[in-house]
Amino acid sequence: MKRLAAGNSCDHDAQPCVCGMLPEPLDGLAARRLDVMYRAERPSLLRRLARRAGIDQAEDIVQQVFVRLAGRRETIAQIEAPAGYLAEAARNALRDDHRAATRRSTSAHVSLDDVTLPGPDPVSHLEARDRLARLERALGRLKPLTRNVFLARRLDGYSYAEIAEQTGLSVRAVEKQMSRAIQQLARHLDNG
Repeated sequence: MKRLAAGNSCDHDAQPCVCGMLPEPLDGLAARRLDVMYRAERPSLLRRLARRAGIDQAEDIVQQVFVRLAGRRETIAQIEAPAGYLAEAARNALRDDHRAATRRSTSAHVSLDDVTLPGPDPVSHLEARDRLARLERALGRLKPLTRNVFLARRLDGYSYAEIAEQTGLSVRAVEKQMSRAIQQLARHLDNG
């Protein structure tokens, strides 16, 4: 157990003890009463909470319950039924933990290490390769002027005016060549 305050020392370090969890030392009577409660109730609280939340979270909640109780020094002497009091405090702490996790969306978080990312799909790769081969064949079937206009626009990104200037055609003629190229490519690709 991690000791939070240097002033907390006890003579029962061989067994689990609440003394090491306290932010500041308690007076003798309150410390002994809290320690007796801790030793008597910790195992049953852990079992009860571990069924609901897992052992790691159960240990954290038990520690949280006793640290909160130690912070309310005047309450320790007034507890008549420690088992019931601590069980209710543990349920409340578990509920608080659950609400906080919900606010932080902890349950929806998935670690990147836990996600398997799909690699390249061989079927998709083959389909893309097939589409590319069909497109190359369809481009080969176009007239050279139509193919050059289409590639200048779609591949090189030239505007119709720039293509018209380079080819000596009018902008309207370039538009017609593009329209013809698109229609012929669609027809060739649909037919396979």
